[in-house]
Amino acid sequence: MFTRSATVLLEENADKLVDWLNSFDAVLTDCDGVLWVYGDVIDGSVEVMNRFKEMGKKIFFCTNNSAKTRQELLIKAQQMGFNVSENEIISTAHSTATYLKQRNFNKNVYVIGSEGITKELDAFKINHNTVGPDLMTDNLADYLSTRFKLEDNVGAVVVGFDEHFSFPKIAKAASYLNDPDCLFIATNTDERFPMPSMVIPGTGSLVRCIETCAERQALVIGKPNVSICAHLIDDGTIIPERTLMIGDRCNTDILLGYNCGFQTLLVGTGVHTLEAVRRWQTSNDNELLKLVPDVYLPKLGDLLGYM
Repeated sequence: MFTRSATVLLEENADKLVDWLNSFDAVLTDCDGVLWVYGDVIDGSVEVMNRFKEMGKKIFFCTNNSAKTRQELLIKAQQMGFNVSENEIISTAHSTATYLKQRNFNKNVYVIGSEGITKELDAFKINHNTVGPDLMTDNLADYLSTRFKLEDNVGAVVVGFDEHFSFPKIAKAASYLNDPDCLFIATNTDERFPMPSMVIPGTGSLVRCIETCAERQALVIGKPNVSICAHLIDDGTIIPERTLMIGDRCNTDILLGYNCGFQTLLVGTGVHTLEAVRRWQTSNDNELLKLVPDVYLPKLGDLLGYM
């Protein structure tokens, strides 16, 4: 067993906080819950990220959101005031398409997801189905005998966030995956989106459903899988011990940092709380201890006064 603890940065003196700021040269940050919430900028996040860049630090926006293309995420970020370029945005939709392209994939893809994925596949001229509703309006026996149809030459099933998830999609995905040579890819496994009065199932809930039916595990492209940013490490763009990962979700963002050997910062503007981290710190479970960040801030904008 090993031990980990989260330092609350605002409880440190200014000199130590400045020393910490000087301890990294590159910053990877999650987007939703750290920089913005849906269409609303989180106070101070634009100024801090732009200041990092002015200080000469490399910055990368790293999101598990597969609903938008990298270009769409770029437009959103720039409209909010972030000084960021397309090459500084890492998205699971683009990374999934890149993964297939690098393997010279030449079959059709069955996508459970949104146009964020299919547009990225289009950019690499990879064929796919049309996304959107696929409903079963009759009973199961009638549907299977009259309307259930599998496409030819499907070599991969890709699962991302899909607000139109349905029984027919489960059946089709599992049927394609009955072929052991068919690739099974998940953009990410974020379980849910917590909201003030409800819980919205995330991509991970859909992936687990397909995995159960297909009796196979998906290759996960997004955080916390190292593959999402391995290219930056492999080509020397970033040095792990001199890189900071910022996130609001410990089992994706902070765990990615742990898996890559990055420093980690949890902000309290999204999914996980400092109270949860304190519970994990006192556990005897090594897997929970991996979720404990190095440092904590209530919000990213709290850094501005020290920069």
